[in-house]
Amino acid sequence: MTNFEIGLTSFPVLLLLIFLRVPIGLSMFLVGMFGLYLVTGGWNVALARLKSETYGTFSSYSLSIVPMFLLMGHFATLGGMSTALFKAAESWLGHRRGGVAMAAVGACAGFGSICGSSLATAATMSQVALPELRRYGYSGGFSTATLAAGGTLGILIPPSVILVIYAILTEQNIAKLFLAAFIPGLLAAIGYIITISIYVRIHPDAAGTREPIPYGERFRALADVWPVLVVFLLVVGGIYLGWFTPTEGAAVGAFGTGLIALLNGGLNRASFIESFLATGRSTGMIFFIVLGAAFYNGFLALTQVPQELASYVTSLGFSPWVVLAIILALYLVFGCVMDSLSMILLTIPIFFPIISTLDFGLTPEETAIWFGIIVLIVVEVGLITPPVGMNLFVINSMDRTTPMVATYRAVMYFVASDVVRVIILVAFPSITLFLLRALH
Repeated sequence: MTNFEIGLTSFPVLLLLIFLRVPIGLSMFLVGMFGLYLVTGGWNVALARLKSETYGTFSSYSLSIVPMFLLMGHFATLGGMSTALFKAAESWLGHRRGGVAMAAVGACAGFGSICGSSLATAATMSQVALPELRRYGYSGGFSTATLAAGGTLGILIPPSVILVIYAILTEQNIAKLFLAAFIPGLLAAIGYIITISIYVRIHPDAAGTREPIPYGERFRALADVWPVLVVFLLVVGGIYLGWFTPTEGAAVGAFGTGLIALLNGGLNRASFIESFLATGRSTGMIFFIVLGAAFYNGFLALTQVPQELASYVTSLGFSPWVVLAIILALYLVFGCVMDSLSMILLTIPIFFPIISTLDFGLTPEETAIWFGIIVLIVVEVGLITPPVGMNLFVINSMDRTTPMVATYRAVMYFVASDVVRVIILVAFPSITLFLLRALH
């Protein structure tokens, strides 16, 4: 077999290992190591790369932003920020038809601005919002589907761990990617609220009602979310004003949320230690997947598979938009069986060289940033797409009384909203790039 054939064969082998429930990081690591052995004809290069690749990957300064954002999310939960966000949104929207569900989406968007993780946002907000949804007569399937969809805002609204990984893989500016994600993130939240409004009109029995709250209580609830606003403005504003780098901003955000949690009484010695342990576990999982992807992508680079595929696609003469549509369709398929981080690490080294050779009427940097946001949205759709949407399983594990089928039926409305949003952002790149062009 030629090196190119070995590289192509590695794809079905990798998918088989994933299907057999081998962890994705370990699967990519094993295929990469054995592939290096086949390509180089011995273990010397593979073992030498084990040392150099490990050091080269984990000594990256940019990767230190990941544990900081994860720790910030843990401290934000301890500080009661998720509860404050939901209560504030519920006080203003709860009396409307489907209002408590809309409040949950709004709270997810707010919490995503200080968390950066979809699964963490979904899990945290479900603990706060699920009892309230049940209390006011919302059906189980509609409640779990709403929280699963709202949770996906955690990886789209900055800061986002997945965007950081994408920036490292494609050598793009993290701050510019965060800026480009703002408008698509707001469109996602608005789209979900509109979806809820449509759903409760089609299924009026799926949502109950509650009495309006006096305006005095509404403004008091709104005042309680000041810590979220302060942390968000400090971190994101500080990055764009040049006060500190994204990594330093993440550290400032972690310190700020930790201080707020301490002042609110949610942070003590036990919870402080547990937050670091939980952050360490999550970081270890992410970093091992990153290491496995580094080995696999290094092996692919030696086989020239990404370069050959890019040349082949270019030679076919297809419209750039057709190629992009095919790639996004593949992401939707992958999203049904893989988590978001694994998809990004596995596919970007293959797809990004192809996209880079196509002409969308944008500069190379704009193309890279626009493609990254579109990919992030499609990956987000995969998190709530049956049969293996990760967010669906996280939410349903907290509500054992709701059949998964009921969640599947309700979540398809949100999937449809996502598909419409993807079409709009693909057709009009200027929407994604508006803030970037205005400020840079």
